[in-house]
Amino acid sequence: MAVKTDAQEAVYYFPKIETHVTVPVSIPVGEISSLINKSVTGLIYEDDSFTDNDNDQFKVKVFKNGNIKLTALKDNRLLIEIPLNIYAEKGYGALGHYMYQQTEFGVIMKFITAIKFNTNWTIATQTAANGFEWTDKPVLSFGGVKIPITPLVESSLKEQQKDFSSMIDQKISESFDLKPYLLGIWNQFAMPIQISEEYDTWLKLTPKSLNMTPVKIYSNLIKTNIGINLNSETYIGQIPNPSPMVLKFPDFTLKQDLAQDFNLKTTANISYDKATALARNQFLGYEFEMSDKKKVKVENISVYSAKQAVGLEIVTSGAVKGTMEIKGFPYYDPVQRKIRLRDTEFKFKTKNLLHKTALLFFKGKIRRMIEEEYGIPLAEIEDSSKKSLLESFNKEYYPGIFLKGRVIDLSPSQILLFNGFITVVIDTKANLKLEIKELNF
Repeated sequence: MAVKTDAQEAVYYFPKIETHVTVPVSIPVGEISSLINKSVTGLIYEDDSFTDNDNDQFKVKVFKNGNIKLTALKDNRLLIEIPLNIYAEKGYGALGHYMYQQTEFGVIMKFITAIKFNTNWTIATQTAANGFEWTDKPVLSFGGVKIPITPLVESSLKEQQKDFSSMIDQKISESFDLKPYLLGIWNQFAMPIQISEEYDTWLKLTPKSLNMTPVKIYSNLIKTNIGINLNSETYIGQIPNPSPMVLKFPDFTLKQDLAQDFNLKTTANISYDKATALARNQFLGYEFEMSDKKKVKVENISVYSAKQAVGLEIVTSGAVKGTMEIKGFPYYDPVQRKIRLRDTEFKFKTKNLLHKTALLFFKGKIRRMIEEEYGIPLAEIEDSSKKSLLESFNKEYYPGIFLKGRVIDLSPSQILLFNGFITVVIDTKANLKLEIKELNF
């Protein structure tokens, strides 16, 4: 921990704390379907020669006919159904003399694909043919004679399905790239987050590396978890410089599982001037009775640093006139959400000496008052920290891509004492989720 002080300001910053943030990612299956529909359009295949394929006397044009449908299957696979409209022309005859007839029919070509991410964040699919379903069977009509050409067309379609499988994999790989979006989120994490404006406290996160869990396909979502390993630093009194912006998004390491929740440490800084103002607001003019019914009144109170303790200097009038010092060790009371003191020590300075019994009573009375009633409220600081984190966690980074987060628990865990400040270390348990509602690749 480093401390910088001068006549004008005090700046505190704390050691780097290694932590991680897990970001579950949900991609609607419909968005993958949209990608495929955008990449597979119009004329898909054409055979415009009668004489190729051993002079098969067959021409064909295959068009996409409607939206491609994706359905989630077991074992992390997707069924892809592509509706096609096919125009065919077949010649019948021999020795160079042929009669030609055209026909039009429909078919739904089916594929099964498995999805994963390459370590460079591009999507990888492994697509295989899964047969087809006729919507209109192909038939040629020659002078009233109906000639089915289903076997001939089926043979051609089976060959084409192999090419379609490769085409689907290529089109998805070319079209789907999360890197630009994730890079923006990575660099957003590198920007300082103001935890408290009043206490001039900043959180700096420096991303270091990335993990990712295997992709899982559900009925309508493709899910994975991205883990960001980072350093967390807290600054008080100055805005930290952002972490260096990165232009190339780093590759990830595959992990089978990542914790959903993560922990961050932030701090709040309370000056002794602020602590004094709070104490005066609470105790200035306070009166309490001695054992002989005489009263003692608090005329002034100040809070100061007493090495590893917090000191209170209290000036009283009335039955006990003088100045006393009470030193105690701060701790956090989660019920009252206050910093309170315990194990207090008492030192009394006065010209009018009290009877020993009266002095013991006075010491006990004022020590109980400080231990039971004195406190620096932290509710506002805690709520401010939570609000700042929620604002940073909940953003639409790009149209259709949202980062959503919630703070599960936020509570002070440690109190550090410096010459000018009481610093409260706040532990935050939170989680994040990246929702993709629309992809605009």
